[in-house]
Amino acid sequence: MTVSFDEYMHPGKRGYLIGIGGVSMSPLAEVLHGAGLAITGSDIQRSDKVAHLESLGIHVNIGHRAENITPDVDFVVRTAAARDENPEVAAARAMGIPVFERAQAWGALMKNYKNALCIAGTHGKTTTTSMCTHILMAAEKDPTVMIGGTLPLLQAGHRVGGGDTIVMESCEYYDSFLSFCPTIAVILDIDADHLDYFADLEAVKASFRRFARLVPADGMVIANRDDANTMDALKDLDRPMMTFGLTPEADVQAVNIVPHGAQTDFDVLHHGKLFAHLQLRVPGVHNVKNALAAAAAAITLGISPTALTYGLAGFRGANRRFEFKGKFNGADVYDDYAHHPGELEALLDAVEPLGYKRVIVVFQPHTYSRTRALFNDFVKQLKRPDLTVLAEIYAARETNTLGISSGDLAKEIPNGIFRPTFDEIKTILRASIQPGDLVLTVGAGDVYRIGEELVAEAK
Repeated sequence: MTVSFDEYMHPGKRGYLIGIGGVSMSPLAEVLHGAGLAITGSDIQRSDKVAHLESLGIHVNIGHRAENITPDVDFVVRTAAARDENPEVAAARAMGIPVFERAQAWGALMKNYKNALCIAGTHGKTTTTSMCTHILMAAEKDPTVMIGGTLPLLQAGHRVGGGDTIVMESCEYYDSFLSFCPTIAVILDIDADHLDYFADLEAVKASFRRFARLVPADGMVIANRDDANTMDALKDLDRPMMTFGLTPEADVQAVNIVPHGAQTDFDVLHHGKLFAHLQLRVPGVHNVKNALAAAAAAITLGISPTALTYGLAGFRGANRRFEFKGKFNGADVYDDYAHHPGELEALLDAVEPLGYKRVIVVFQPHTYSRTRALFNDFVKQLKRPDLTVLAEIYAARETNTLGISSGDLAKEIPNGIFRPTFDEIKTILRASIQPGDLVLTVGAGDVYRIGEELVAEAK
């Protein structure tokens, strides 16, 4: 018999969270605690998040041990890193205590909110969720927020609010967003990714269609009219839908787009009528589209044009999304999370008009399976910078059974250099960077350290 997390959403129930100090687990603990549940948990080390939870009266064990799971525990929620062999997971199952995934818990929590705004898409989720947060804060909606990156406005990746709206970054990997309960589902774009889980692009599209169908009949699906894969996935969808894009066919459209360096001014039309004028302080057409998605969500929620304008005027990006790190030898050093060819293309399109003397990209591919599956697309984009320096592939959750290396990419890139260690890459950069250059450290792993260490040297 399948057990639902809803059965445990009652004051007095005792929950144990494995990995309680994690980026999405700590706010989950805080929300459950605030709802009157008795929450405890564990993490592998002390952190600021653990200290914050302890200040709320939540007991945290340091280290994972079977004896931490006591008979009075009603349920366990585990972080993605806690596999079946984790001693606390194994102990809970041996005692007949149900073990839930964090997405299941968040999905159940969403039912307590009038508005559950879920931001999905292969690219742009963190940025768009951050934009929506800025707008909701400007509208004084007191939202609860869960973002996959740090937002300077919050000085965190989450916020526990007292309003009737929750906004969640919603990831398709392992179909985790199918545990959510959106009243508003935003689909930014659909691309072939996470091919270690999905068989192909059609499987990705099928997952997003199932996500859209989670929206109730009185909810709203917000979709990218410019993205063919999104529109194909949602074809004949029996749910209310609002589209956004640059095309005149979109319900929410951007017109009069005028870039000013890293800023872009444009008008937002809703059904052909002016809704708001926006000044967006992050570069690139892809960010204009992200802002349009956020605007469509704001319109659906009944938020005023003034709150939209002021909310986005204060948005200057999320952590690791074209984030300025400092200067080295007269060059600007930025960092970006792009780890898919589509994201690389959007990033390079955004920086080309900025007027730098040269663009130097330090790229760290993320996972062997993605590098192999999208090899030619990576090569196409990595040929574009004036200099491309490749770090070794960041393994993340994988082992290299494919025998692939970043050196294979470098062989196909005329201006590409592969160096297996960060120290060797920094040596190359020290000799190469000139005043007027733009240096981008790019990837979902730890490549950001290279730029940070060079900037620290310069100081």
